Amino acid sequence: MKLTRRNLIKSAVGIAAGASLPASILAQAPLNMITIPSSGQQVPHIGIGCRNYRGSLNSAEMPVFRDTFATFHQGGGKVVDTSPNYGNSEEIIGHIMRDQGIRDDLWIATKVDREDRESGIERMENSFALLGGESFELMQVHNLRGTETQLETMKAWKQQGRFRYIGITTSNDRQYSAMEAVMNAHDLDFIQVDYSLGNRNANDRLLPLALDRGIGVLVNLPFGRGRLFNAVGDRPLPDWAADIDASSWAQVFLKYVMSHPSGAIPIPGTTKPHHAEDNLNAARGRLPDATLRAEMERFIDPLL
Repeated sequence: MKLTRRNLIKSAVGIAAGASLPASILAQAPLNMITIPSSGQQVPHIGIGCRNYRGSLNSAEMPVFRDTFATFHQGGGKVVDTSPNYGNSEEIIGHIMRDQGIRDDLWIATKVDREDRESGIERMENSFALLGGESFELMQVHNLRGTETQLETMKAWKQQGRFRYIGITTSNDRQYSAMEAVMNAHDLDFIQVDYSLGNRNANDRLLPLALDRGIGVLVNLPFGRGRLFNAVGDRPLPDWAADIDASSWAQVFLKYVMSHPSGAIPIPGTTKPHHAEDNLNAARGRLPDATLRAEMERFIDPLL
C-alpha cells in the first residue's frame, strides 16, 4: 500500500532534523535512509549513476571503476542506475559485481529504450544476461521511448517477480508534459528526472505530482551537468553549509536535492573513488529545511 503524502513529508522532515554531528563521526555514520512510497522499503538516500562506465574490460579505467564501486558498496551505498543505452555500462557493472561478489547487496535499476514489443523484450533479457540475477529492483522506460508498449511488458514481468518496481525517465524539459500524462495514466513506482539547485523546472509539476501519487523519485544530473560547480568556482562554502553538515560543494548540491519533500534520491554519475566517498557523505547528517532551501536558491541564482 502506498504511503500518504503526509507520511512522506513526515519522513523527509525527520531526516532533515537529524542531530548535528562532527565530520569525523559523520564519516563513519550509517547513511540516511529514504522510504519507497509504493512498498515501504527503505534504501540509502544516495545512489550512483553509471553512464560513463564504458570501454574494454581490460582498459586502464577498469581498476578505477572497481575501486569506485568498492568504495560505494563499503560505504553503505546500494542504489545503482545504468542503462543499455550507456555503451557497455551493463557489461562493465555486471563484471565488477560478479568479481566483487556484491550483486545481491545492491539495488539495481536499468532501462529499456526500444519502440516495439519484441525489441524491448530482447533488450531487457540482455540486461538480465549482463547484470546477472533473476530480478531487478527497477526497470524504467528510457526517455519515454515506446512507453505504452514497454510498460505493458514491464507490468507483466513485475507480476511475475522479475521487477520489483517499474518507472519512466527523462532528462529533458521538453518531455515533461508527456511524462506528466504517463504519471497520471499508469500506476508507476518511480520516475527519474533531471533536477538540481540550478535546474528546478521539474518542481513545477512533476515532483509535486509524484508526491501526490506516491511515486518514488530518482534524480539524474543533480550537479546540472557540472554547471553548478562552474558557478561556484573556488568560492569557500557559505556559513550555512555547516548547518547541514556539508563539507563540500557536491554535498551542498546533493543535500538540496535530497531535501525535496518527494524524498528524491540523487544518482550522480560517479567514476572515481574519492567522488563516491564525498557523495556518500551527503547522505549523512542534516538536510536543509524549507527556509534554507530558499536561501540556497537565492545564493546560486545570481551565479548561473
